[in-house]
Amino acid sequence: MTKVLLLISLLLISHVYSNETGTPRGAHSQPDTAMGIYLPAQHELYDGLFKITGHNIYQAGTLNDPSPWDHMDDNANHLRQVGGEIIFDVNEITNTGNFRAELQLPEGIYQVELESFHEFSRCQDGGIAAYLYEHGNAGCGDSNWPKSLLYVAGWGYGSASLNGETLYEDYEIHFMVTQGMRDRETLKVKLSPDSNEAGSVNPAAQQLDFYIRSPQRNEANHPGREVFDHFFAMEVTWR
Repeated sequence: MTKVLLLISLLLISHVYSNETGTPRGAHSQPDTAMGIYLPAQHELYDGLFKITGHNIYQAGTLNDPSPWDHMDDNANHLRQVGGEIIFDVNEITNTGNFRAELQLPEGIYQVELESFHEFSRCQDGGIAAYLYEHGNAGCGDSNWPKSLLYVAGWGYGSASLNGETLYEDYEIHFMVTQGMRDRETLKVKLSPDSNEAGSVNPAAQQLDFYIRSPQRNEANHPGREVFDHFFAMEVTWR
């Protein structure tokens, strides 16, 4: 028997054997490959540095929508694509670094800068956190997004300007790099899965969201703030 025929025979035997015994097949059925995520600090080479840029950016709504408005826009009814980039360079271990966005909107050049990191809840780990579950039923964050693995996220206070004129000062800012929450084609979000505990996200995609929101509330809006400017990037580059 040639080597090729012998190899084919062994593969067929393996296939039949696996089917007859009911043993699952695939990468995750190999020995010692049960899926799990180690904490960043468990990796001896972890340096805590995240240098990421976002492009192909969309805005939910506009800067001057009359209340009530929906600036989550999970159904993708009022999205508009804008120019520019979102860029950050942060250290998750020391809770330091920079986050900024410079976007070309129909209204003009819109700039956002996060000026100080701040922990609003314990799961935010000092203001910057890496490799955590948030949103949905994760017990961290709200349910305005589906449960997702966040590769890195930051929280704090910052400001925004339009054409060089200050729009907001000391507003809350949050950014996060997540699994794919929006459909690649429709940009719609599905908040809850049909079954099981896995979030209704696409692990084969990533996105970068950020918002800047006012301390003043307005429950007529969604989310319930007087100002909630929300942008997301569908192209994420790690540097």
